[in-house]
Amino acid sequence: MGMKILLVGSGGREHALAWKIARSPLVERLWCAPGNAGMAREGKCVSIQADDVDALVRFAREKQIDLVVVGPEVSLVLGLVDALNAVGIAAFGPSRAAAEIEGSKVFMKQVLNKAGILTAGHGVFTDIQAARAYVQGQGAPIVIKASGLAAGKGVTVCHSLPMAMETLNRIMVQRELGSAGETVVVEEYLEGEEASFLVLVDGKNVIPLAGCQDHKALGEGDTGPNTGGMGAYSPAPVLSQRLTQRVLDQIIEPTVATLAAMGRPYRGVLYAGLMIDGSRIQVLEYNARFGDPETQPLMMRMKSDLVPLMMAASGGSLADCAIEWDPRTALCVVMASGGYPMSYRKGLPISGLDTVANLEDVQVFHAGTAQKGQTLVTDGGRVLGVTALGENATAARQRAYEAVRLIRWEEAYYRRDIGYRAVAREAEEEYPDQA
Repeated sequence: MGMKILLVGSGGREHALAWKIARSPLVERLWCAPGNAGMAREGKCVSIQADDVDALVRFAREKQIDLVVVGPEVSLVLGLVDALNAVGIAAFGPSRAAAEIEGSKVFMKQVLNKAGILTAGHGVFTDIQAARAYVQGQGAPIVIKASGLAAGKGVTVCHSLPMAMETLNRIMVQRELGSAGETVVVEEYLEGEEASFLVLVDGKNVIPLAGCQDHKALGEGDTGPNTGGMGAYSPAPVLSQRLTQRVLDQIIEPTVATLAAMGRPYRGVLYAGLMIDGSRIQVLEYNARFGDPETQPLMMRMKSDLVPLMMAASGGSLADCAIEWDPRTALCVVMASGGYPMSYRKGLPISGLDTVANLEDVQVFHAGTAQKGQTLVTDGGRVLGVTALGENATAARQRAYEAVRLIRWEEAYYRRDIGYRAVAREAEEEYPDQA
């Protein structure tokens, strides 16, 4: 008998995980809760929301699920893993106590300080007057973060003092982010190149996933407001082998050891958002789950079966595991609804996916889609993650955009420069005299 797996979530990250899990020879049945139109092709979707812990536990017991894979942070912070473990069901993801590393930016800073890890200078505020005075004293540019979960919209880089004051007002007075903004972290602005560093953890042992770089800003050249992510690629040239080892030794291992010492052993996938400036590495954030859209290129490149790795992480036996990667580059371009990350229309018909399905080494991961009868329609801000493999970043990007241009809906928006740093590096290597 093969395994029965329940995957929780409905975004692009979850579709990429569903696509990978469905290809495991160990898996007999896959359910997705609530899933999306793309995930319905990989497994059976059930209409249980990711934050309905009781209903998810009931379903897992009823179907005798062998492993629950938890995609979104909201389920983790609500304690879904604890509730499943309490009834003897294995789950991939951290406990509620360990997931606080993402659920509270204040707690994350405490862990970093305890572990002696370099992070941006910062102040923590619940009082707007005190926050304003701190910002005034620090000057701009400055970064303002809501401490709680804000679906990727809680971080604002403020390039001027008026913008910083307006941001504090939106979060702390107008409560645009609800309870996530009750506490605010104000940090120094860090220069450098961002990278996403993901590892599998079993409470003690750590296995790195391939390096990644994502593009959070809405506009080309990393301009405009922050989003949940407009594209990503792997590997990230900035994460050299030497740098990777340093991140493991000086950042990841001490974090995992500190959480264990605090009585909050971490199991699942741990995502470090890093700022790299020459040899200086600082932690921008920790996430308690796979990144979105980083998961899409990572799953395209992972040659190993994901399921035994998840079982090992949840069961404390990662020490004997290894991961094999496709040496090629995978690049994901996010196609979003016009107006995202602010207000946008839903229910717009999408065309062109049948043509793209015939392209080699291209996979379209659904993020915000729904099926209306025979028609696939938009159903979210980030709609699709068009992901391609190529010999290098230049080739992967060319293939991804070739597919993007075949897909259409009214007001579709995407950045046209995903992977620009890696492509520029490759051009320099090819034509060193002209660099």
